[in-house]
Amino acid sequence: MKPRVLVCEDDQVQRNVICAILAKAGYDVGCAPSGKDAVELLRDEPYDLLLTDMRMPGMDGLELLRQARRLRPELEVVVMTAYATVQTAVAAMKEGAVDYLAKPFDKEELLVVAGKAIEQADLRKQNQQLRELVTDSVSLGNIIGEGPAMQRVFNIVRKAVNVNSTVLIQGESGTGKELVARHIHFAGPRKNKPFTVTNCAAIPDTLVESELFGHEKGAFTGADASRPGKFEMANEGTLFLDEIGDMRLESQAKLLRVLQDGVLERIGSTQQRKVDVRVIVATNRDLARRLEEGLFRKDLYYRLDVIRIDLPPLRDRMQDLPLLVRHFREKLAAKLGHPVPAIAPEALEAMRRYRWPGNVRELENTLEQLFILVDGPLVTAPDLPPKLIEHPPQPATPFKLPPGGIVLEEIEQDLIRQAIEESGGRIKEAAELLGVSYKTLQYRLKKHEIDRHALEE
Repeated sequence: MKPRVLVCEDDQVQRNVICAILAKAGYDVGCAPSGKDAVELLRDEPYDLLLTDMRMPGMDGLELLRQARRLRPELEVVVMTAYATVQTAVAAMKEGAVDYLAKPFDKEELLVVAGKAIEQADLRKQNQQLRELVTDSVSLGNIIGEGPAMQRVFNIVRKAVNVNSTVLIQGESGTGKELVARHIHFAGPRKNKPFTVTNCAAIPDTLVESELFGHEKGAFTGADASRPGKFEMANEGTLFLDEIGDMRLESQAKLLRVLQDGVLERIGSTQQRKVDVRVIVATNRDLARRLEEGLFRKDLYYRLDVIRIDLPPLRDRMQDLPLLVRHFREKLAAKLGHPVPAIAPEALEAMRRYRWPGNVRELENTLEQLFILVDGPLVTAPDLPPKLIEHPPQPATPFKLPPGGIVLEEIEQDLIRQAIEESGGRIKEAAELLGVSYKTLQYRLKKHEIDRHALEE
């Protein structure tokens, strides 16, 4: 593309001569007879260089320079003046001019100055692109990582930004699922519309439909007034449904209808309401597994699984640890309002050995604790919390099948019984010991016909 130059000169003869010289030299030239006209052109179109006279009626060259830089910060500006003094040049340079031309000037001088300014504009663009490329290779918004796993995530996220397809984000707690959802929304065309968040696991089963679809006054006990649901609140924007794997089957059916048709009905109403909402869902559950267990609808699963983003746990991307530590040091220094200590190599190595069950969120919270409690410029190994230096968790030893094989259901039943006994019959605690949800354990107790009360005796 030809470099674009805008010439602002109130003298018509001089303006025509300058524009003709630049056009003949290969520039794409725009011409403006006044500062006001130049501002309008800059507002509508991008230019690489503004060449402006200093003395003009109405808006002078310095004021035009100020407004031009506000509109187009990347624009290079050269001022022309018949009153070339040191003061004029200094004033122009202070406002951001890259050079100036003292009238009268000849064709060669004009082309040399314009050429240098265009070269500087090109260099500025290249530097900006290089900075963006380097930054983008390790972060996307507040999502940090430079290893292969995160680069795959970045690649999918970039593609998800400018489409309206449903996004399914899977990953353990603390891996940054909401950060990804927020980036997709605020980097996309809906960024000026609502971003509404709902945690499906935190809503009582009886209130899920009211929370999502709204209700009319008197629809149920306690419904003292009509209330819009999250879908209506997020209209034209994005609805982020966190922990979608914990939604009950009855609510899943209604969610599917809204996703397919964009139509909902409030509880207690027969009126259909049209909504335009992009839906992003997240879960720390394995939805495919819950589908097999009969806890998730197959049709909804395939409707959600359009763009899938699998966030790796921190333990699987330890090459990103120094980068994350650096990022959180800068973030926490700003939050705490004072310089924070550096991390000594032996302390960083201890962090590498830890398994980080809470993932990136646990790392950030641990660093904040250290930066508040540690005195001095350096966090050393003895400063670390006990969980990092005493019996650091190690990767689980791979299970090896015995020579005669096993009966999987028998092993599962035995593990469930052990968990029930160890938890004193408390289903929630037993589920945590087994690494499954409360509902999943209930389903398996029923499947294997295990009486938890008999185990308590």
